[in-house]
Amino acid sequence: MLSGKRIILGVTGGIAAYKAAFLLREFQKAGAEVRVTMTPSATRFVGLETFASLSGHEVAVEIFPDKPNSGDWTRHINWGEWADLFVIAPCTANTLAKITTGISDNMLTSTVLAARCPVLLCPTMDGEMYDSPGVSRNLDKVKEFGYHILEPESGYLASGLEGKGRLPEIDKILEKASEIIGSVKGPLEGKKVVVTAGPTREHIDPVRFISNPSSGKMGVAIAEAAQSLGADVTLIHGPLSIAKPDGIHSVSITSTGDLFEVVKEHADADVIIMAAAVSDFTPVEIHKNKVKKTDAVNSIELERTQDILAWLGEHRKEGQMLIGFAMETENLIENATSKLEKKNADYIIANLLNDKESGFEGDTNTVHLLSKDSDQKFQGTKKDIAIEILNSIFR
Repeated sequence: MLSGKRIILGVTGGIAAYKAAFLLREFQKAGAEVRVTMTPSATRFVGLETFASLSGHEVAVEIFPDKPNSGDWTRHINWGEWADLFVIAPCTANTLAKITTGISDNMLTSTVLAARCPVLLCPTMDGEMYDSPGVSRNLDKVKEFGYHILEPESGYLASGLEGKGRLPEIDKILEKASEIIGSVKGPLEGKKVVVTAGPTREHIDPVRFISNPSSGKMGVAIAEAAQSLGADVTLIHGPLSIAKPDGIHSVSITSTGDLFEVVKEHADADVIIMAAAVSDFTPVEIHKNKVKKTDAVNSIELERTQDILAWLGEHRKEGQMLIGFAMETENLIENATSKLEKKNADYIIANLLNDKESGFEGDTNTVHLLSKDSDQKFQGTKKDIAIEILNSIFR
């Protein structure tokens, strides 16, 4: 259940904070991507570097970091949209009280307010604190909010006392997290989604072709994001430079003509996302054998390929969502807006190919999500952008 899921691990200032490092590892072994946010008190028990090294991401503590980058002050919003599950383990009585009353004085508590995903609290505390009136009231309150609670275990506590307050064993937290993830229906549950990805190749002869440097990373990321939101995904792809995603039905194609034929077979999908980098021209003549240098001519006659997005716009069924891509080298918004209107699409995802942070082959991107009445900008890794875009459209 956790494979391919995005989990925020919140760590608060209790002695059990060290166990969160082991929990993070187990989430990763289960196939989840994990980001960590800590309260300032938690850093007194475990260093930031530990969780940063294990997760591969910077650990977020304060809303306003010492050396802020552009957009850092909205990280709690971005993280809240990114996650499939927010697990706070351990959750101290102090953080529990803040969550109950809506206090947002650090990154962790702010992200709880921004979270659009299920929240699992693992309260841990010493002595008789867990059974105190204040904690009991707060636990009842967060249950009313719809948050999930995994009760602590009884046993030997850090103070030397015995009682209820120990962090549950890691396998029990994993089991509860899987149970929660499995019970959540995403906004694309029951929807058929078609995503195209990668380049097309227009062969001149058996060894030469016209193509582009598309890796397919953006399209694959969108396919995975759609699946995480509950969709039944079909990925139609050209030659990819990355591995095909596990658990997603895929169809391999070569040319634009091949792509068009397969897309027509799936044209009744609820959502179609045309992320493939499609060749606009194809040779009029395709030679059956390799053309020798001595026989070659100095020009190749080309003809236009089928405009698949335009065809989909003309033949779309009622209620279907159609999303296209615009990859430009100049006048990005102007050209993408024109494409949005001409192709009868609901959205166009536009990016500049000559931007060093975006375009073909790289792992990062900067895109604009354009509709008839909005323009949203997204920047980051292609995987993060994919889920942010789909969350923006469907949640």
